[in-house]
Amino acid sequence: MNYETILYDIKDKILTITLNRPEELNAFTVEMAEELIDAFGRASADDDVRAVVVTGSGRGFCAGMKLNSEGNAFGLDEELEPSLEDVSNLEDVEPGIRDTGGTVTLAIYNCTKPVIAAINGPAVGIGATMTCAMDIRLASSKAKMGFVFTKLGITPEACSAWFLPKIVGISQALEWVYTAEIFDAEEARKGGLVKSIHEPEELLEAAYKIARRIADNTSPVAIALARQMMYRLSATHHPAEAHKVDSLAIFYQSLVDGKEGINAFWEKRQAEFTSKVSTDMPDFFPWQADT
Repeated sequence: MNYETILYDIKDKILTITLNRPEELNAFTVEMAEELIDAFGRASADDDVRAVVVTGSGRGFCAGMKLNSEGNAFGLDEELEPSLEDVSNLEDVEPGIRDTGGTVTLAIYNCTKPVIAAINGPAVGIGATMTCAMDIRLASSKAKMGFVFTKLGITPEACSAWFLPKIVGISQALEWVYTAEIFDAEEARKGGLVKSIHEPEELLEAAYKIARRIADNTSPVAIALARQMMYRLSATHHPAEAHKVDSLAIFYQSLVDGKEGINAFWEKRQAEFTSKVSTDMPDFFPWQADT
């Protein structure tokens, strides 16, 4: 796919995805959604990518959905009357029903590589909720965020009802959604949404520093498994479900990369992991089908 609304750049095993509609503060469009879905799928399959950093071009991260003046602002088919049954199998859902932001956050959720958000400016609506599906969030001192949906008469989207409370707790999530106010980077940090705040010129380097620590020192297959284990198993009803999966994960990882990692530890050297996400994921993965 040729990208028109994002930039895709790999350097030193780190992929930078840049939302690239700076003239509109990188406002989200259906085209951008399609390109992001492709980009995260592409990153998952590429062994040259060990970590992903997402940022925005210009002074904004993402100012939310571009609200069209004609037709349904979210590209939905108003002639339909969908029910829960109609969305029970996502593969069969008509495009005119699905929340576009949710298609992107599910693509991020399914990614096999760690994803770091470098929030360089305004991140509102989908600009805020898409970062909830990312693993680590850093913010510029110029960043502002907002879950502004109720002021627009709509509800939170992009699977944020699943992600946001897990990140900041239910009370903080509800306060931000109920008030629908835009808040600064310091409030985002205090609320637990972002890890740290940086001056604009230092933000990307701070994100790359974390990405390099991952890319240079860890097993790519172990990282891919650990990412999915944390997200999927933290939502199960009993820790025994985690035990079933981690038993298999430990078993298979101990055969190749695990041996190398332990040998490197005793020999006081850098481990040289050889397993690849593209070819060496164990057969039990994925253990949980998405609906």
